[in-house]
Amino acid sequence: MKKLDICIAGGASTYTPGILIGLIKKMKSFPINKLVLYDIDEEKLSLMGQYSKILMKDFAPNVEIIYTSNKEEAFKNIDYVFCQIRTGGLLMREQDELIPLKYGVIGQETCGPGGFSYGMRSIRDMIELVKDIRKYSNEAWILNYTNPAAIVAVALDREFPDDKRILNICDQPISLLMSYARILGNINYKDMTPHYFGLNHFGWFTKIIDNHTGDDLVPKLKQLILEEGFYPANKEERDPSWLVTYSAVVDMLKLDPTYLPSTYLQYYLIPQKTFSHLNKERTRAREVIDGRLKRVYDECKLVIKEGTTKKLKSVQDEFNKVDAHGEMIVEIAESIYLDQKRPYIVMVRNNGIIDNLNKDAMVEVKCLLGANGPIPDIIGEIGTYHKGLIEQQYAYEKLTIEAYYEESYLKALQALTINRTIVDQEVAKKILDDLIVLNKGYWPRLK
Repeated sequence: MKKLDICIAGGASTYTPGILIGLIKKMKSFPINKLVLYDIDEEKLSLMGQYSKILMKDFAPNVEIIYTSNKEEAFKNIDYVFCQIRTGGLLMREQDELIPLKYGVIGQETCGPGGFSYGMRSIRDMIELVKDIRKYSNEAWILNYTNPAAIVAVALDREFPDDKRILNICDQPISLLMSYARILGNINYKDMTPHYFGLNHFGWFTKIIDNHTGDDLVPKLKQLILEEGFYPANKEERDPSWLVTYSAVVDMLKLDPTYLPSTYLQYYLIPQKTFSHLNKERTRAREVIDGRLKRVYDECKLVIKEGTTKKLKSVQDEFNKVDAHGEMIVEIAESIYLDQKRPYIVMVRNNGIIDNLNKDAMVEVKCLLGANGPIPDIIGEIGTYHKGLIEQQYAYEKLTIEAYYEESYLKALQALTINRTIVDQEVAKKILDDLIVLNKGYWPRLK
């Protein structure tokens, strides 16, 4: 088997250790020659790079580790690029969340005005990143985790419509499958085949098939969730805000039991209740800054000091866990590399997948992933209610992209007005004006 050269763009991210462990676990079926960590934050990159060298020395000593802020060194002759960049970092994310709260509107990383703010920042850097990768590795697979994935996917599809080796993915469907498996108690999430439709962070599970029996598990899952509640698979390790997020599925199911909803639908379908749980003194971004961010880099420093990961129980424990973010991206790369055509929920251009929806929408559906890219499920027509919700959300996404490309203040205002988390045009204008000030130097100048 050919040994592969892999690059993680956004290599200093706190999610990188999970990807590294995912790569180590798959080393026999997805063999690596070289792993490059690329990032523009050289201080954090140095910590993560040193940590990565030590981790690989302990578990995969034949893999060459490079960490760099040089684009040519990062992207030249690379087979796969895993993208997880965050333009503006966590401090800008915190402001994305806080500004809407001033006006009684949900502040969230990927949904509503927070997602709009972050999306407008992400577009430029993601387009530049893809161009840089293609300059040095024209055939590399680009597997993109960068948020807000819905907006980024639409932008990349517009900018690179003929590039068949860009795949936009999100780990939330896998995280939900893990949670469903824990509730059921007698099944591995990998033995479940999901059937799903919608947009990223805006979709529904219609069926979840038990691969051993052929049974649809959704009816039983609905019953268990309504009776026992819903929580993340690794609830003991999750921040408090995630426990509230998952619990909202119960409220949505009580109101409409048609399908199993994504957790993110709470921001659009029950916004008043969701808003009541948000705390400007303790945003989700602040939880990450004080929690995962500090924890991961403290661990990096400790590993560097010790010169090994084998003395740290916390690192050893990670090998016995299932990390949705890290394992999903590695397994998708493996499925493509080995042409396994395994099923994953990913984003693809609609083009008739959902008959009665815009053909250029970037829908999120189950696809078989192999060497020639995604082979999507054909959904057919969807009902009036779900069609209406998706069309409104996609109109917001498309207007956001048009606002970016046309540098249009009006289209930015229209995008925020049509978003279900706002709907009031005067409030949308106040939020937009504050976000323009916040994002000076990141956004194009809106006219």
